[in-house]
Amino acid sequence: MAFELPPLPYEEEALEPHISARTLSFHYGKHHQAYVTNLNSLIQDTELAKKSLEEIIRLTARDEEKVGIFNNAAQVWNHTFYWHSMSPQGGGEPKGALAEKIKEDFGNFEEFKKFFKQAGVSQFGSGWAWLVLNKEGNLEVMKTSNADLPMVYEKKTLFTCDVWEHAYYLDYQNRRPDYVDAFLNHLVNWEFAQRNFDSSR
Repeated sequence: MAFELPPLPYEEEALEPHISARTLSFHYGKHHQAYVTNLNSLIQDTELAKKSLEEIIRLTARDEEKVGIFNNAAQVWNHTFYWHSMSPQGGGEPKGALAEKIKEDFGNFEEFKKFFKQAGVSQFGSGWAWLVLNKEGNLEVMKTSNADLPMVYEKKTLFTCDVWEHAYYLDYQNRRPDYVDAFLNHLVNWEFAQRNFDSSR
């Protein structure tokens, strides 16, 4: 069965003024849709057509002959996860067990924010910044290039920030630090992150 563009968890204008409806319209309606369309075309009439998105990602990671499939499958997954990593009521600080774990592993919340912002801003070219739980059970901030994602490193993703230019350029131009600040201060969906944290324990 062909993959479909999953619905946004909010209206396109819901993240304004931090991310405009115009940006979401292009990012979701054009970029994300293109990855879905390309993936369906690439796996049509192959053994991968019956696999789940996660299975396709794992089966094609590091396979030079299937790099196009991996890139499109991973970007479908990454973007879907990114939309849920944000909320119109986002920002602020986490609560409960996740807040305690951040304090334990980073020292305090402000130190975590510094690590996360540095990851997003210092990613050269296109990519992603992530908060993940590693195999040792510790929280970790990581960045990946292009379509790469923590899943292939056996790390559990709690939330992500897209730092490809198309994610922010219409609103912030070359001011990626301002965009990452807006993501952390006003958009990050801590309830979603908490659910992902809870499910991994």
